[in-house]
Amino acid sequence: MTFLDQLRTAERQNGSLLCVGLDPEPAKFPDHIRGDASKIYDFCAAIVDATADLVNSFKPQIAYFAAHGAEAQLEKLMEHMRRTAPQVPVILDAKRGDIGSTAEQYAKEAFERYGADAVTLSPFMGFDSVQPYLKYHGKGAFLLCRTSNPGGDDFQPQHLRDVPGQPRLYEHIAALAQGPWNLNGQLGLVVGATYPAEIERVRALASTVPLLIPGVGAQGGDAVATVKAGWRADAGATTAPIIVNSSRAILYASSAADFAEAARREATRTRDVLRAAQAA
Repeated sequence: MTFLDQLRTAERQNGSLLCVGLDPEPAKFPDHIRGDASKIYDFCAAIVDATADLVNSFKPQIAYFAAHGAEAQLEKLMEHMRRTAPQVPVILDAKRGDIGSTAEQYAKEAFERYGADAVTLSPFMGFDSVQPYLKYHGKGAFLLCRTSNPGGDDFQPQHLRDVPGQPRLYEHIAALAQGPWNLNGQLGLVVGATYPAEIERVRALASTVPLLIPGVGAQGGDAVATVKAGWRADAGATTAPIIVNSSRAILYASSAADFAEAARREATRTRDVLRAAQAA
């Protein structure tokens, strides 16, 4: 199946718009393994096993593994997810963005070394930095569009004078992703949950591409507003999918030995909030 097929299947089977972000920080691990970077795989695998029937995707952030020399643990985790939860697509959060020849190597890393189903990219070096990823049939690529971090405002309309007749930066990216760059229907966009009005504007410009929406949970994004702004359906069937990511609120729901059970409870709560918003 293509990434989009996997995403729609997982959403339907699990009744979920939730993505669990896998951002392992050993300093925040449960008390019995706190500070032990050799336990990154064990921690993440336990979270995956506890939540696989509650999500539409998982999103490991590569820097949290690489910072601890844990790339082998990431490879092992990717294999574990493919084996135990093959119905759930995996988005490698790498935010790569470089010239074509280097992008070819990054694409090989994401899709061949790690076996990811999709990857996050920075589009600011232009289409030739994105195109190598699109050569992998059926794989997804999410372009940074309107990010949830405060510094994202540096390039966004709140602090820049709009030029009459010219699209704002995130609007331009959204239009490219919906149109000329989306050669094989593989592109999606990253839009922060802390900006629901701009999620709605992106959705108006990119009416069918999947939106990866971080910022729900510890960053304070409104889950209900996020769903209303970005998710679209016709006769109950999703026409414009969204992937609502929560990381820290789920991963570190407990510092005790019951961390996986606590993660499941928090993931269930978040999934149900999102599901209720779909029905509202």
